[in-house]
Parts: sequence; C-alpha cells; structure tokens
Amino acid sequence: MKLRRLPETLVNQIAAGEVVERPASALKELVENALDAGAKNIDIQLREGGRTLIAVTDDGCGMTPDELTLAIERHATSKLPDDDLVHIKSLGFRGEALPSIGAVARVSITSRAEGSDSAWVLRIEGGKVFEPEPAAHPQGTRIEVRDLFFATPARLKFLKTPRTELTHAVEMVNRLAMAYPGVGFVLSDEKRTVIRLAPAQGDLFTQRLDRLGAVMGRAFFDNSIPVEAEREGIRLTGYIGLPTLNRGNANQQYMFVNGRPVRDKLFYGALRGAYRDFLAHDRYPYVALYLDLPPEIVDVNVHPAKTEVRFQDPALVRGLIVGALRHALADAGHRASTTVADAALGAAQPFNANFAHQIQSRPYEQGAGAARGLADRSAAFQAPLGGLDITPTARHEAIDDSPVEDFPLGVARAQLHETYIVAQTADGIVIVDQHAAHERLVYERMKAEMSEGTIKRQGLLLPEVVELDEGGAARIAARIDEFKALGLVLEPFGEGAIVVRETPAMLGNVDVHKLVRDLADDLAEWGETIALEERLADVAGTMACHGSVRAGRRLQGAEMNALLREMESTPHSGQCNHGRPTYVELKLADIEKLFGRR
Repeated sequence: MKLRRLPETLVNQIAAGEVVERPASALKELVENALDAGAKNIDIQLREGGRTLIAVTDDGCGMTPDELTLAIERHATSKLPDDDLVHIKSLGFRGEALPSIGAVARVSITSRAEGSDSAWVLRIEGGKVFEPEPAAHPQGTRIEVRDLFFATPARLKFLKTPRTELTHAVEMVNRLAMAYPGVGFVLSDEKRTVIRLAPAQGDLFTQRLDRLGAVMGRAFFDNSIPVEAEREGIRLTGYIGLPTLNRGNANQQYMFVNGRPVRDKLFYGALRGAYRDFLAHDRYPYVALYLDLPPEIVDVNVHPAKTEVRFQDPALVRGLIVGALRHALADAGHRASTTVADAALGAAQPFNANFAHQIQSRPYEQGAGAARGLADRSAAFQAPLGGLDITPTARHEAIDDSPVEDFPLGVARAQLHETYIVAQTADGIVIVDQHAAHERLVYERMKAEMSEGTIKRQGLLLPEVVELDEGGAARIAARIDEFKALGLVLEPFGEGAIVVRETPAMLGNVDVHKLVRDLADDLAEWGETIALEERLADVAGTMACHGSVRAGRRLQGAEMNALLREMESTPHSGQCNHGRPTYVELKLADIEKLFGRR
C-alpha cells in the first residue's frame, strides 16, 4: 500500500473530530472568537440543542471581506502577531475552529468591520467555500452553523438528546460568562430564553460576585468568602463558599487561568487539601477562583479544546491556592452559611404548608364554608386577649443576664436533651450542638499546639493496657514516635496489647481504650504506606472527638456561655470536623414564618 497525501476536505474533517466534539464544543469556539473580538454583548440562538442551528451574534470589531476569506483557512489567525506560542493572551490562537466547523456543517459568516459602511457574508458547506457577498448587518459578526455533522453522519449518531446537548451548551456559556462578567450574554432556544446576563457594573470584584451569584445561585452570593493572594508574580482572586455550603459533586467548582475556563487536576487536589479539615470526603465546596500569571509560565497549548493547562511550577501554584483558601476560611471565624437555617426551616415547613393546603382546598361535605369557618376560628384563637391592660408574656428563667447584643452567638438560655444549647441573640435564637462545637474547638487548639510543638501531656496515675489484635497492635507500635508528637505516649505490651502512659492534656478524662482502638482502625484504613504526618489532621480529629463534651452531659449556664464565647473567637467553629454545622441560627422573621405570622 502506497503512502499518499489525504485530501484537504478529509484533513479538515479529521481536525474537526478533535475541535468539535458536540454542539457545545462548536459554540465554545464561536463565543471565544466573539470575546477575542472585544464584544460587549453576545446573543446565542440554538435549535434542538445546537443540532440544527447554532447562531452567535456579537458587537465586536468585525471583519473585512479579505479577513472573512482568510478566517476559514486552516491555521489562519489574528491572535499570534509575533508567531509566539509562549505569550498567548487570547482565548483562541490555533486557527482551527472555523475551518473545522465548516468542514462538517453549513456555515454562514456575516460581518461588518469597525468603521466600514457595509457588511459581507461568506458561506461554507461541508468544506466547500463560496465567494463573499454584500449583506446588511450592524458592526460586529453573526455566525450561523446549521445541520452540524451533516457531512460526517457517523459523528451525528453519537450525539445525545437535544435536552442533554442544550445542558452542555448552557454549562459552557455559564463558564465563559463567569470569566467575563463585563460582557452580556443571552442564550435562547426555540422555546425560551435560558440565559440572560446583563453586563455587570462596578469594580472587578463586584462584577465577579454579581455574575457568580447570577450563575451559581443566591446561596453562593450570600455565603461566599473573598479570596485575594499573590506570590512570585502569580495572583489568585475569587470567591469560595463557607464549608457548610456544600454538595455531593464537584459541579460548582470553577477555575479560570488568565481568563480561560480550565479543568485541572492540580486545582481539584488543592481544593481537597484546603477544605480537608472542614468537609467529609464525599462533600464538595462551592468555589470560583481566578488565577492570573505571566503567560510564559503556563502552557495552554496542551489540547485542541484548550481546557487543560500545565504550570511551570505546579507546587508553587498549589501552595498558593491552599494557603489563600485556608487563610480566607480562617478569616470567616465562626460564621456558618445561611443555608443551614434554610434547611432547618425547610424540614419544618412541609407539614404546615400541606395542612394549610388541606384547609383551603379539601372538599368537605359541608362545602367551602366549613374551611372558611375553621380559618376564622384559628385567627380568633391567635388574636390578643381582650380586657387586659398589658400583653401577656411567657415567663422564663434567664441563665445569664448579659445583654444579648454584645455577643454574635447570644447568651445561653437553656439546654435541651442534654445535647443542644439554646441561646438568645439580638434578633433571633441560636441552637448549638454541644458535642460538634466542642469537638471543633478541641481540634483547633490541638492544631495550634501541634504547629508550635507545645502539646501538653498528662500522665495517667495507672497506665492503661489496651488489648488489640496483633495487626492493630503492630500498626500502633510502628508509629509510637509519631503519636508522641501528638501528646499520646504509648508502649508495646506483648504481641497484642499497647500500654498508654500519657495523653494530651486538652482531652481531659478520655476513654483511652476506645481512642487507641479507633486510631488502630484509622491506620488500617489508610494503609501502611502512608506516613502519619500526612494524616495528622485525621488523627487530631479522632482524638478531638474523644476529648469533646459528649451529647447527654448536662452543662451549667457558665459552661454553656463559655462554649459560646470560645466559638466566637475560634476560626472554623461554624462546622465540625466532618463539615456538619455546629449551630443553627434562626432569625425572628424565620420563626414567625413557622407560625404563619409572615
């Protein structure tokens, strides 16, 4: 078989297989071209998820007839004026998108250059190019892609349903919209407008938060923390969610490198490291981070889709992300997300809403008058009693007479079920899980002492002998020196036992038998190859759990208020070591909703 050069049409179709995977891929290339052209408003129309029509209209700089003809040739681009693949400052640069799309679809490009008095249209059909013709169009460009993959029917068979393809397109546009908050985006299909984002106003930080709130939701807008850090010419900005605002997948985690949306393993690994102390392994935070760095220290020419990047110094980038996020989380103090209260109210309201619906709509035999009569009697029951000079109030015994306005978490008023502390704030109530809260406080104290190398130990009057299976005892014995650094002094005692001589002083009267057994189980789960230093946070968390106030223990008023005050002064006290909230705050307005007063 002889070697031969492939026809140009076939070469373009092969290239299209890399660049245009689905309608969302073609749309991404067109929107990026519009952004590179300086567009301030981008209008997108789709039909059947982009199968039959993708139309992108922008108000960018536009193109002349000569530039139109050149734009659809392979590797023709205006974005590398110095032929420099190192200092790339635009989203597109390969010059592959338009010829690749034109090779597998019917494309028309209508454009009017800035300062020109006329527009021109160019058509391509399955790789065949027609001559430019005069057209009517304002400044900017409109590209229509019809019948995508009609020239490659095999690829067409692999497309998903129109709804699925539309979902991918929406996700792609949202990512670019978050990267460019000063640009307006509109995306519509044949039935409705799916995205409508006006250009954000204000400084860049304000623009980004407004756009992120519009895309990621009001919950993120209300419960996000600003991030800003710089190291060796690399600048990291953005917003991250409080740990108690989390979800079961990573769909709300975004990273932008020099304005380019990317998916990078280093980024996801850094996020896990930064949130390690605050979230369970199967929960993911909400994050949107923007990394700006010199183009010469990042390679964006890794894949035709341009969603992967490589950093010259990945350790520096990872360290910057982890350090900046941990600092931002520490600055959040005891703050927990408002979604905790929303979830509590949501759990309490369905019955009431259903009951109200039944009252209003249930077809009683006596007719609608019976329901109205019941509602009237309910309103009369809640009305103030007549004949009294003052409004009656409930009596209560205050645990502490301190003004509630002085403390963010209020003043303790009661303990319920020897587990939950109820505190009164200036405009509501706070319910604290005493075990979860104290576990976090002990854990933070232990981390601080670990970093200073000053963990205090207390000797046991009588050393405790803990019996284990031989494997568990061997795992503990192999890490004795490392446990000693955490304030836990152990010694082997035969083949299946460990002697405990000293424990960390902050743990108090701890159940050493259960503590050692849990640590042995942890080591078995992690594996022998993992150094304990890499798991210090998990070990400290296990020890803190054993040293915290247990549920079922009755606390005095002074103890409860001391716990509240320490929470207010301790970073991260709004969630336990597993990411669950340590307290729920209900505003008076929220409580009034529960009782139908609002």
